[in-house]
Amino acid sequence: MVGTGRGAEMGVLFKNAEALETLQKVDTVVLDKTGTITRGKPAVVDILPQVRSDGSAMTQKQLMKLACALERGSEHPLAEAIMDHADKLGIVARSVEAFRAIPGQGVTAREGQNVIAAGNARLMGSLGIAYSNETLVTLSAQGKTPLLFAKNGELVGIIAVADEVKPTSPEAIRALANLGIRSVMLTGDNAVTAQAIARSVGIDSAAVIAGVMPADKERHVHELQRAGHRVAMVGDGINDSPALARADVGLAIGAGADIAKEGADVILMHSDLADVARALELSRAVIRNIKQDLFWALFYNSLGIPLAAGVLYPLLGWQLSPMFGAAAMSLSSVCVVTNALRLRRFRSRSC
Repeated sequence: MVGTGRGAEMGVLFKNAEALETLQKVDTVVLDKTGTITRGKPAVVDILPQVRSDGSAMTQKQLMKLACALERGSEHPLAEAIMDHADKLGIVARSVEAFRAIPGQGVTAREGQNVIAAGNARLMGSLGIAYSNETLVTLSAQGKTPLLFAKNGELVGIIAVADEVKPTSPEAIRALANLGIRSVMLTGDNAVTAQAIARSVGIDSAAVIAGVMPADKERHVHELQRAGHRVAMVGDGINDSPALARADVGLAIGAGADIAKEGADVILMHSDLADVARALELSRAVIRNIKQDLFWALFYNSLGIPLAAGVLYPLLGWQLSPMFGAAAMSLSSVCVVTNALRLRRFRSRSC
């Protein structure tokens, strides 16, 4: 009770005591990138029209109009970035037909007689559309996510979107490392972008899993568990819910989707990744406190009960008065409660 109460004061809401107990056993923390390591507010940073086979090219505004028409029906965070930027430019989204979202790849649609598409390199490859890999690598190395746009089977432009890393994320990763916790990053981004972001926060390159489809997050968590790890999953989106439920302990970002919070065991009310380290420290402190109380109770009663039973009477002719026995028992309870209340003054040492 004291531990969960102190957690709530810190902005870490434990839904049950089991989560508080299990968290201290965790050795691996899996982090969703968007909204967990980053702010979850992607923004358009580059608009790059591409020269077509006939030598023509769209203007930046024309490319944004095409992007806006395609992304208006998508709920993906990158689509929201496109729509926000279009709104700033005063662009009104045109309507499209036959809209289709392809999980982990992008979207396709038809605008009049034109077949249009937007997505990653995987989508362009499946549609047989040629693109410059050099441009994608350059953008990705800068931590940007390139979105490719095609019209009638030909690449017409690339829009780069970037999601700013939260200022507290590098410190949080260091704090977890100091606690002996391995951090693993899951992301749907390509490997180059993922590695750039991982480097910026201090996550080891070998602990980055890129190109993850939304439905595969749970599988990756399960694979870590089968390898013998105790896993905590931190996420904020709808597609994180299965992984949060699969993990030994699921931690949801407070600003995330309601369904993610419903499937989690712990809610980080401040949406701060550093609270993961604080929650781990609190969990360890609570279990340490419980062990201290159990040891004290066992030691105290191992001495007190024989004395109350008169074990010394045959030797010394002395026995414990019932009144003193009752007082001694009360003193034991007071000591245990007082030790537990020390948790109310708990302070994180790692961050």
